[in-house]
Amino acid sequence: MSGLMDVLGAALGGDMEQQLGQKIGASPEATGSAIQAALPMLLSGLMQNAQQPGGAAALHNALDRDHDGSLLDNLGGLLGGQMGGRAADGNGILGHVLGDRREVAETSVARASGLDAGQAAQLMVTLAPLVMSVLGRVQRSRNLDSNGLATMLETEHANVAQRQPDLMSLATQLLDRNRDGSALDDVMKGLGGLLGGR
Repeated sequence: MSGLMDVLGAALGGDMEQQLGQKIGASPEATGSAIQAALPMLLSGLMQNAQQPGGAAALHNALDRDHDGSLLDNLGGLLGGQMGGRAADGNGILGHVLGDRREVAETSVARASGLDAGQAAQLMVTLAPLVMSVLGRVQRSRNLDSNGLATMLETEHANVAQRQPDLMSLATQLLDRNRDGSALDDVMKGLGGLLGGR
Protein backbone atom coordinates (compact mmCIF):
# COMPACT_ATOMS: atom_id res chain seq x y z
CA MET A 1 0.00 0.00 0.00
CA SER A 2 1.42 3.37 -0.99
CA GLY A 3 2.37 5.72 1.80
CA LEU A 4 1.51 9.39 1.99
CA MET A 5 4.93 10.52 0.79
CA ASP A 6 4.83 7.99 -2.05
CA VAL A 7 1.54 9.46 -3.28
CA LEU A 8 2.97 12.96 -2.91
CA GLY A 9 6.09 11.94 -4.82
CA ALA A 10 3.96 10.61 -7.66
CA ALA A 11 1.89 13.81 -7.72
CA LEU A 12 5.06 15.89 -7.88
CA GLY A 13 6.63 13.72 -10.58
CA GLY A 14 7.00 14.43 -14.26
CA ASP A 15 7.43 18.10 -15.03
CA MET A 16 5.77 19.32 -11.82
CA GLU A 17 9.05 20.54 -10.31
CA GLN A 18 9.75 22.57 -13.44
CA GLN A 19 6.23 24.03 -13.41
CA LEU A 20 6.49 24.85 -9.71
CA GLY A 21 9.87 26.45 -10.35
CA GLN A 22 8.38 28.58 -13.11
CA LYS A 23 5.55 29.60 -10.80
CA ILE A 24 7.91 30.84 -8.09
CA GLY A 25 10.72 32.00 -10.39
CA ALA A 26 13.31 29.39 -9.42
CA SER A 27 15.29 26.64 -11.13
CA PRO A 28 13.96 23.06 -11.04
CA GLU A 29 17.00 22.06 -8.97
CA ALA A 30 16.41 24.70 -6.28
CA THR A 31 12.70 23.93 -6.35
CA GLY A 32 13.41 20.23 -5.85
CA SER A 33 15.65 20.97 -2.86
CA ALA A 34 12.95 23.22 -1.41
CA ILE A 35 10.32 20.49 -1.83
CA GLN A 36 12.62 18.00 -0.07
CA ALA A 37 12.80 20.37 2.89
CA ALA A 38 9.16 21.50 2.85
CA LEU A 39 7.38 18.14 2.78
CA PRO A 40 8.90 16.86 6.06
CA MET A 41 7.99 20.22 7.63
CA LEU A 42 4.37 19.82 6.59
CA LEU A 43 4.24 16.16 7.63
CA SER A 44 5.75 16.97 11.03
CA GLY A 45 3.30 19.82 11.49
CA LEU A 46 0.34 17.61 10.61
CA MET A 47 1.48 14.85 12.97
CA GLN A 48 2.04 17.28 15.84
CA ASN A 49 -1.39 18.80 15.26
CA ALA A 50 -3.01 15.35 15.26
CA GLN A 51 -1.35 14.57 18.60
CA GLN A 52 -2.95 17.56 20.31
CA PRO A 53 -6.23 17.04 22.22
CA GLY A 54 -8.99 17.08 19.62
CA GLY A 55 -6.46 17.66 16.86
CA ALA A 56 -6.98 14.38 15.00
CA ALA A 57 -10.76 14.86 14.98
CA ALA A 58 -10.41 18.44 13.73
CA LEU A 59 -8.04 17.35 10.94
CA HIS A 60 -10.31 14.44 10.01
CA ASN A 61 -13.30 16.77 9.76
CA ALA A 62 -11.35 19.32 7.71
CA LEU A 63 -10.32 16.61 5.25
CA ASP A 64 -13.89 15.33 5.00
CA ARG A 65 -15.24 18.83 4.45
CA ASP A 66 -12.67 20.46 2.18
CA HIS A 67 -10.11 18.00 0.84
CA ASP A 68 -11.58 15.07 -1.07
CA GLY A 69 -8.52 14.52 -3.25
CA SER A 70 -10.05 16.00 -6.40
CA LEU A 71 -7.32 18.67 -6.46
CA LEU A 72 -4.92 15.94 -7.58
CA ASP A 73 -6.89 15.62 -10.80
CA ASN A 74 -6.40 19.30 -11.64
CA LEU A 75 -2.86 20.22 -10.63
CA GLY A 76 -2.68 22.63 -13.54
CA GLY A 77 -5.51 24.58 -11.95
CA LEU A 78 -3.62 24.69 -8.66
CA LEU A 79 -0.45 25.94 -10.31
CA GLY A 80 -2.41 28.44 -12.37
CA GLY A 81 -4.15 29.80 -9.32
CA GLN A 82 -7.54 28.75 -10.67
CA MET A 83 -8.60 26.62 -7.72
CA GLY A 84 -10.93 28.61 -5.52
CA GLY A 85 -12.46 27.94 -2.11
CA ARG A 86 -11.07 26.56 1.09
CA ALA A 87 -9.59 23.46 -0.56
CA ALA A 88 -6.87 25.52 -2.19
CA ASP A 89 -6.36 28.08 0.59
CA GLY A 90 -2.67 27.46 1.17
CA ASN A 91 -2.28 30.37 3.58
CA GLY A 92 -5.12 29.12 5.75
CA ILE A 93 -3.76 25.57 5.73
CA LEU A 94 -0.26 26.70 6.70
CA GLY A 95 -1.72 28.78 9.50
CA HIS A 96 -3.45 25.72 10.94
CA VAL A 97 -0.64 23.22 10.31
CA LEU A 98 2.40 25.30 11.29
CA GLY A 99 0.89 27.96 13.51
CA ASP A 100 3.50 30.28 14.98
CA ARG A 101 6.28 28.14 13.46
CA ARG A 102 5.33 29.06 9.91
CA GLU A 103 7.98 31.76 9.46
CA VAL A 104 10.65 29.48 10.94
CA ALA A 105 9.64 26.71 8.53
CA GLU A 106 9.65 29.02 5.50
CA THR A 107 13.04 30.46 6.47
CA SER A 108 14.52 27.00 6.84
CA VAL A 109 13.20 25.93 3.43
CA ALA A 110 14.76 29.05 1.90
CA ARG A 111 18.12 28.40 3.54
CA ALA A 112 18.07 24.73 2.56
CA SER A 113 17.43 25.40 -1.10
CA GLY A 114 18.84 28.83 -1.89
CA LEU A 115 15.40 30.29 -2.60
CA ASP A 116 14.63 33.72 -1.24
CA ALA A 117 12.08 34.04 1.54
CA GLY A 118 9.27 35.06 -0.81
CA GLN A 119 9.86 32.11 -3.13
CA ALA A 120 9.94 29.67 -0.22
CA ALA A 121 6.72 31.09 1.18
CA GLN A 122 5.02 30.89 -2.23
CA LEU A 123 6.17 27.29 -2.67
CA MET A 124 4.76 26.24 0.68
CA VAL A 125 1.46 28.00 -0.02
CA THR A 126 1.24 25.97 -3.23
CA LEU A 127 2.30 22.67 -1.64
CA ALA A 128 -0.04 22.88 1.37
CA PRO A 129 -3.31 22.22 -0.54
CA LEU A 130 -1.58 19.41 -2.44
CA VAL A 131 -0.49 17.73 0.80
CA MET A 132 -4.00 18.07 2.26
CA SER A 133 -5.56 16.70 -0.92
CA VAL A 134 -3.28 13.66 -0.83
CA LEU A 135 -4.06 13.16 2.85
CA GLY A 136 -7.78 13.42 2.14
CA ARG A 137 -7.57 10.88 -0.66
CA VAL A 138 -5.59 8.45 1.51
CA GLN A 139 -8.08 8.92 4.37
CA ARG A 140 -10.97 8.06 2.07
CA SER A 141 -9.28 5.16 0.32
CA ARG A 142 -8.44 3.52 3.66
CA ASN A 143 -11.71 4.57 5.35
CA LEU A 144 -9.78 6.02 8.29
CA ASP A 145 -11.43 7.46 11.37
CA SER A 146 -9.65 10.16 13.38
CA ASN A 147 -7.61 7.63 15.37
CA GLY A 148 -6.62 5.81 12.21
CA LEU A 149 -5.61 9.12 10.63
CA ALA A 150 -3.40 10.00 13.60
CA THR A 151 -1.81 6.54 13.54
CA MET A 152 -1.20 6.78 9.81
CA LEU A 153 0.55 10.14 10.22
CA GLU A 154 2.74 8.76 13.01
CA THR A 155 3.63 5.73 10.89
CA GLU A 156 4.41 7.89 7.86
CA HIS A 157 6.53 10.22 9.99
CA ALA A 158 8.48 7.22 11.33
CA ASN A 159 8.97 5.81 7.82
CA VAL A 160 10.32 9.10 6.49
CA ALA A 161 12.50 9.47 9.57
CA GLN A 162 13.97 6.04 8.86
CA ARG A 163 14.74 6.95 5.23
CA GLN A 164 15.85 10.53 5.93
CA PRO A 165 16.71 10.66 9.65
CA ASP A 166 18.67 13.91 9.60
CA LEU A 167 16.10 15.78 7.54
CA MET A 168 13.11 14.65 9.58
CA SER A 169 14.89 15.22 12.88
CA LEU A 170 15.66 18.80 11.88
CA ALA A 171 12.10 19.37 10.68
CA THR A 172 10.72 18.06 13.97
CA GLN A 173 13.08 20.25 15.99
CA LEU A 174 12.09 23.34 14.02
CA LEU A 175 8.40 22.77 14.66
CA ASP A 176 8.72 21.89 18.34
CA ARG A 177 6.55 24.53 19.99
CA ASN A 178 8.29 23.97 23.33
CA ARG A 179 11.68 24.83 21.88
CA ASP A 180 13.06 28.26 22.62
CA GLY A 181 14.39 30.23 19.69
CA SER A 182 18.01 30.35 20.77
CA ALA A 183 19.14 27.24 18.90
CA LEU A 184 17.01 27.64 15.79
CA ASP A 185 19.73 29.31 13.74
CA ASP A 186 22.04 26.35 14.32
CA VAL A 187 19.26 23.92 13.38
CA MET A 188 18.51 25.82 10.17
CA LYS A 189 22.20 25.96 9.26
CA GLY A 190 22.27 22.20 9.66
CA LEU A 191 19.29 21.82 7.34
CA GLY A 192 20.94 24.01 4.73
CA GLY A 193 24.13 21.99 4.89
CA LEU A 194 22.23 18.73 4.67
CA LEU A 195 20.55 19.69 1.41
CA GLY A 196 23.50 21.57 -0.01
CA GLY A 197 21.73 24.92 0.09
CA ARG A 198 23.12 28.18 1.33
